[in-house]
Amino acid sequence: MALTAQSVPDKLPVYRVASVDVYRGFVMLLMMGEILSLESVAKALPDSGFWNFLAFNQGHVEWTWLSLHDMIQPSFTFLVGVALPYSVASRKSKGASFRNIILHTIKRSLILIFLGIFLRSMYSEQTNFTFEDTLTQIGLGYTFLVLLSYTSHRTQIIALVVILVGYWLAFALYPLPDASFDYAAAGVVPNWEHNLQGFAAHWNKNTNLAWAFDKWFLNLFPREKPFLNNGGGYSTLSFIPTLGTMILGSFAGRALKDDTLPTQKLKFFVTTGLALIVLAVVLHFAGINPIVKRIWTPAWTIFSGGICFLFLAFFYGVVDVQQKKKWSFFLMVIGMNSIAAYVIADGGIRDFIAKSLYIHLGPTYDQVFGMPYATLVKGMLVLFFMWLILYWMYKKKIFIKI
Repeated sequence: MALTAQSVPDKLPVYRVASVDVYRGFVMLLMMGEILSLESVAKALPDSGFWNFLAFNQGHVEWTWLSLHDMIQPSFTFLVGVALPYSVASRKSKGASFRNIILHTIKRSLILIFLGIFLRSMYSEQTNFTFEDTLTQIGLGYTFLVLLSYTSHRTQIIALVVILVGYWLAFALYPLPDASFDYAAAGVVPNWEHNLQGFAAHWNKNTNLAWAFDKWFLNLFPREKPFLNNGGGYSTLSFIPTLGTMILGSFAGRALKDDTLPTQKLKFFVTTGLALIVLAVVLHFAGINPIVKRIWTPAWTIFSGGICFLFLAFFYGVVDVQQKKKWSFFLMVIGMNSIAAYVIADGGIRDFIAKSLYIHLGPTYDQVFGMPYATLVKGMLVLFFMWLILYWMYKKKIFIKI
């Protein structure tokens, strides 16, 4: 990880696309916004459809489909792919050889993996070896993504198909639970309301191939107690289809970098996004493959990838095509320091700010508008101070890069 000070000219360099930073800033704002705890407000006001709607979209769905919050990880992952053509081109322009680029890539992958593990171990008695964190998942697949960038577009498409079909087949061939299956040890119940039926049951929570892999793999590491299951159903092997999301992002990045008209780029983003969404929905309702984010099913890769294309189309159309940038400055500050934003939101800085506010403003300052809005008041102030840290870094031209 490098702490760099660099100039930020009024006009971004050609290898930076403003809309990509704004989109990334939007994604990180959603993550940082968890401090608002909209679920607490909704519980205090159970009859309010407005707060219940917001709370739903700040949480994760139990299994199939999605909320807005479920789009944080795929968007962040997709944008890694979008930035890749620019990153590789920039390093090549500075004279970096293939060997140098790959060595840098491996180093970056390892940093992402270990940073993800470090953040997940913040409140543990010992290192929490877990590999489903966003940064870790990206790190596990990033080197393969860079290697694929040196192949033809056709080869990359074939690789994407092989990844998704192969991952689907591996789950499909894994046997369904029999009568002797220990559901309690897997942390699920056989009649869970979100269980899928028929062929789709191959992708049920903690009874699938990825869960079985983690029961073996995660117990190879020192642990406080043996790993039996992940309470949320998340898994290490999700990095494989996550690589598919990054490949989709690289297709978008290549289109952005190509010397074509902005309208053509927008058309490509929109048509590709809609086509991917339709394909995923067909796979889901046909019972071929369900849309499940927690285990990153191939249908989820396709579905969320389509939504990411539409998000990119919106930000690119407004920020870069229509040149309406003033409104996006708040997001730009976050997006240009996304790793710092991630660490601030997921590490101890956020909690330090929250505790400090109670010390200096009093234990009941957050009740100024009543108890139902306490977490909202606290969260807004914490979010403001987190942004101020990023703004200070922006003004000082300090950007954390890996």
